[in-house]
Amino acid sequence: MTVGNGAGGTGGRGVDWAGVRERVTALRKAPRAGEVFGARQYGFGRGYGHDFRLRAPLTEAEVTEAEEEFGVRFPADYRGFLLRVGAGGAGPSYGVFPLCRDERGWHWLDGEARSDHAFLTEPFPSAEQQARWTAEVDAREPVEADFPDEASHLAAYRAWNAEYERVYDLRTAGAVRLSNQGCGYYHWLVVTGPERGTVWEDLRAGDGGIEPLTLPGGGARTSFGEWYLDWLTASTREACEARGR
Repeated sequence: MTVGNGAGGTGGRGVDWAGVRERVTALRKAPRAGEVFGARQYGFGRGYGHDFRLRAPLTEAEVTEAEEEFGVRFPADYRGFLLRVGAGGAGPSYGVFPLCRDERGWHWLDGEARSDHAFLTEPFPSAEQQARWTAEVDAREPVEADFPDEASHLAAYRAWNAEYERVYDLRTAGAVRLSNQGCGYYHWLVVTGPERGTVWEDLRAGDGGIEPLTLPGGGARTSFGEWYLDWLTASTREACEARGR
């Protein structure tokens, strides 16, 4: 996927969020709003999708409290989004996961599931490091023929699987899961490490990797603000243009 102008891991360039909330919510009344992917989808006898609705913005005190709880500082453009546009809601694919607080503390909400941010303060691994980790753990998968019986093989496999799951989670260390694209694909925003401020696409559900969103032709990384505003521009065009144009 290619979008916008790159951020280059700098934490995201300044974005003017003035009027963006109003532009997004106005699309609910656009003539072709239902044709924008993720806005009004239907399945299993019910409707779902973001419907161009946004949660209320957070206050400076709330954002600061969340950052202190997580032990990170959000990239500037994501921080501005939370303060000026909304805590989550309408956005690329099925929307931006909202940042919420309950009796257990701050978290991002994917449907009814709370985020697991245990590794948020760890640096986001490079693509090369991710590939090396994966190859190493794959190479250690127990082969049944190497064990004297099924029980010993099963015990070894369970230990290996626990290591595999840990490496799986570490591949998105230092990143916030932003949105669900459907079919198990996600977008992530890096908040810790050299790639801070850039958006990555998680294609592991289809046996792919975790890849940065870049400019056409493999250019610079894209930031949260560019990712979001590119979606808004494309959605406005799709929702508002007359058919046949």
